[in-house]
This record gives sequence, structure tokens and C-alpha cells, in this order.
Amino acid sequence: MIDNKINHFEEMFSHQEKQIQDLSEVVNNQWKEIDKLKQQLKKTNAKLEVLEDITETSEGEVLSVTEIAVRDKPPHY
Repeated sequence: MIDNKINHFEEMFSHQEKQIQDLSEVVNNQWKEIDKLKQQLKKTNAKLEVLEDITETSEGEVLSVTEIAVRDKPPHY
């Protein structure tokens, strides 16, 4: 009787230990994915800042694509 209870508890403990390991693995994978997404977001934000700098005048006005082309045309045109 006591042996059966001990075996039962050992099985439960083993099952719970496996679940904890599985959950830990899931959390670790999620953190890796979050870190990758943070890096991508940083790169995207940096690119957006560059684009915003390109499309704004010194007075803070936003230029159209045509205005940007006229402003940035090469000197030989």
C-alpha cells in the first residue's frame, strides 16, 4: 500500500518535472524570439528616422516625393 503511494507520487513528480522542463524551453524560445524582434525593431526605427530626416526641411515641413527629387537632383541636370 505504501509502495503504491510512493510509486504514484514518483510518477506524478516525474510528470510535473517534465512539464516544467517543457515550459522552461518554451519560455527560453520566446525570449530568443523577443530579442530578435527587438533587434529588428531597432533597425526599422533607425531606417524610419533616416527617412524622416530626408523628407523634412530645416523648418520641419514634410516634402513630397517630387519636392525631394527636385531638392536632391544631381548638379549636372
